[in-house]
Parts: sequence; structure tokens; C-alpha cells
Amino acid sequence: MTSAQISAFQANSSIAPAAMATVIVGLVFAVLLLWGAWAIRTAYVGWAENQLNQRQFLGVVVRFLAMYLVLTFFLLS
Repeated sequence: MTSAQISAFQANSSIAPAAMATVIVGLVFAVLLLWGAWAIRTAYVGWAENQLNQRQFLGVVVRFLAMYLVLTFFLLS
């Protein structure tokens, strides 16, 4: 961003762009972790009630971990 864009952003929002970026990244990770906990818990209940086999349950866990690692790489690097 140019210095004019930064000053306009700060004048209208009273927050530095870097702080706003940190808040947005934090919200993305919070939502991802909440969704992951819900997905893994739901898959565990399905596995415990024999509606999912162990391979399907592990598939949910591996997909969540892959999404977490990819978002971590792209958002925090």
C-alpha cells in the first residue's frame, strides 16, 4: 500500500493495516479450529455408533490437518 492509502485507511478505521490483518488471520484460524473440532467430534460419534468405519474417520482427521497446514503455510508465511 502507498503512504496515502495507509493514511486513508487509518483515518477511516483508526486501526493500522497490520493490526487489521492480524485480527482477520486470527478470526480465520479461530473459525477453522471450531469447524475442525465440530467435524472431528461428529466423525467420532459416527465411528462410535458404527456409521463410519475407521478409514472414513481417519479421512476426516487427515483432511482437517491438511487444511490447517495449508492455511498455516499460506497465511503465516
